[in-house]
Amino acid sequence: MVLRLWLRPILVCSALLVCSQLASAQAKVAIINLQKALFDSAEIKKADAEMQASFKPRQDKAEALQKEIAALSQQLQASNGKLSASAEAELTTQGQRKQRDLQRLTDDLQADATNYRNDVLQRSSDKMTAIIKKLADDKGIDMVLDASTTLYFKPTVDLTAEATAAYDKAYPAK
Repeated sequence: MVLRLWLRPILVCSALLVCSQLASAQAKVAIINLQKALFDSAEIKKADAEMQASFKPRQDKAEALQKEIAALSQQLQASNGKLSASAEAELTTQGQRKQRDLQRLTDDLQADATNYRNDVLQRSSDKMTAIIKKLADDKGIDMVLDASTTLYFKPTVDLTAEATAAYDKAYPAK
């Protein structure tokens, strides 16, 4: 995300430079919503479903730990003054241990999910870039801009749906 924010001004400046150089010649320009084109592709949808299924057991384990922690906390509150000091200390220790286990589990789950997502998006972005270049060559388009950096464009120059269809054709979800 930070990289994208940093690259956006450079891309806009580069696009303006290219536009100024091509101003004397009639340049064909197209627009694509790269994020939408990627996320609408069958491959990304399949990868998302696989990721959800892959991480589901660990998410279930985290939810079970949360319930156990809540039960221990409720048990401590319900037995206010009824338990011995050592029993209360034991319940507190169990709760702290489970809380620590939950934190580790959620941290690992978050890191693994982020790595998985970044890997899939990187590979898919590289493939989509090749698809966009091929579409531009086939249509005689001189420049393709991302819709996120464009203030206005006519819908007739939008290649998003076409790029997604070409991507799905070139890289069908298996």
